[in-house]
Amino acid sequence: MKRTEWFKRKFPPVEDNGILPSIIERLAGTSARIEEMIGTVEPGLLVVKPADKWTIKEEIGHLSDLEPLWLGRLDDLINGLPELRAADLTNQATHTANHNATEIKILLRQFRLQRQLLVNSLKNVNDEQIEKVSLHPRLKTPMRMIDLAYFVAEHDDHHLASIRAILEK
Repeated sequence: MKRTEWFKRKFPPVEDNGILPSIIERLAGTSARIEEMIGTVEPGLLVVKPADKWTIKEEIGHLSDLEPLWLGRLDDLINGLPELRAADLTNQATHTANHNATEIKILLRQFRLQRQLLVNSLKNVNDEQIEKVSLHPRLKTPMRMIDLAYFVAEHDDHHLASIRAILEK
């Protein structure tokens, strides 16, 4: 099955703020989904580098690497900034972090703790904040909190699908 590349994805606005609790639940469950996927995997498979792609450890580390960006973008929305902060599209943090040298339990714990901060922050927004809009710097589309949460959830699933592809080979 062909997968659409991340940078070719489109993200139309989510119209119904009433589904934000479901998206928050999805975000909260990412850690458990990762742990379930790799729970019985041989340690050597966690560092297999398929065809110039990231290893499973690097995929997980990458998710952690981006958590400060998601929290920052949430702050940008809350503070009414006209444009969300930009991501490093080269993923330099992931390329230089040497996640393969880190124990998997540390990578998993780090992601779980960081993700909980985002989930808690999303749960604590008020009705005024939820309606604020900022421009996504790469997509050049307006985003509200629900759009940001959906974007992050889709980003998670993109990388979980990459992990699954490694496991199925």
